[in-house]
Amino acid sequence: MLGITSALVLLKFRKSDEMGGTTPVAWCLPSHLQIKVLSKHFIMTKQEKITNLDPSSVGLKNGHFIGLPFNEEDAGIVLLSVPWDVTVSYNAGTSTGPQNILEASPQLDLYDSDVPDAWKMGIYMRHIDLFWLNKSKEMRKEAEAYIQFLENGGQIEQDEEAKSTLSVINKACLQLKDWVFQESTKLLEVGKKVGIVGGDHSVPLGFLKALANKYENFGILQIDAHQDLREAYEGFTYSHASIFHNALMINNITKLIQVGVRDHCQEETEVVAKSNNRIEVWTDQKIQEGKYGGGTYQDLCDQIISKLPHHVYISFDIDGLSPYLCPNTGTPVPGGLNFSEACYLVKTVVKSGREIIGFDLCEVAGLGNEWDGNVGARVLYKLCNLMGQSANL
Repeated sequence: MLGITSALVLLKFRKSDEMGGTTPVAWCLPSHLQIKVLSKHFIMTKQEKITNLDPSSVGLKNGHFIGLPFNEEDAGIVLLSVPWDVTVSYNAGTSTGPQNILEASPQLDLYDSDVPDAWKMGIYMRHIDLFWLNKSKEMRKEAEAYIQFLENGGQIEQDEEAKSTLSVINKACLQLKDWVFQESTKLLEVGKKVGIVGGDHSVPLGFLKALANKYENFGILQIDAHQDLREAYEGFTYSHASIFHNALMINNITKLIQVGVRDHCQEETEVVAKSNNRIEVWTDQKIQEGKYGGGTYQDLCDQIISKLPHHVYISFDIDGLSPYLCPNTGTPVPGGLNFSEACYLVKTVVKSGREIIGFDLCEVAGLGNEWDGNVGARVLYKLCNLMGQSANL
């Protein structure tokens, strides 16, 4: 028979129910144990959760990121899931990217050689908000029809239905931006470090605005196959291809350094040229040719981050990696960083003494693409650990 002592230890874990929520393990115990186990006197503190967790044991599928026992209140880092991919211009599906990452995460080991006890900082990943997931699906159907209209040569100025559809989609995207702003602001106000998990790359704009209310100035290190500097691409004010056009309207963002770019247009090249060095681009070609010429990757990373201010935001589009690591992302491009190169670049930011004030991880393929979720979970954990280390959590 399971004893009281064993039952108390089990309380720190939670068991997934069939609806995707969580059920206290206590309800799975014999009825004569439940009252004692659920007593308010046995609610665990953060330190007790740390003490009672064996970091080398089996990863629990308890509905929490990597099976960790923390909740939003005691976590130092909170991950805000944003299930949105309305304006993607190629393949959709990233709206369930946060779920895919969460489902893949229990098989990760907790030990990180860069930050050995990182998990003790406490990481909590919010489950997706079904309202926004359903809204994304609804708006995506409208967007697909609208994009097909454009690709077939349609002229929006001559079609009232297309104008109306575009207006509805832009309004919904604005509402999503405002929600992200409100939720991330509340988390920042209670002292949490925040990471955004998309969804397409349009989703962190509200968080960037929230950070601008907290920090006088900061820079962005963007890892991405694309520049995302187009103005209202395809007419979408908040297009995934326009995130940094919109972000640079925030005056507090003093520097944008783009790394791994392989796909960009003339418009974006002109934006960079006119930015008065506010934007600096390290294309994949530039990085590779630097190595071919005898430069070390360490030297290249030092050069890349040298012009960033003390406070740094990391924007990580998974397609910044080589496609073998993200084969089902929305807009894959040949080339790109490998996993170790990306991690080393972010680690160089921390080693320089700069502080990572927030991050986003976007464009990870959704449910049904396990390998993408696996890689996404590993990138997400590394971003959490290095952000926490930089902030001395």
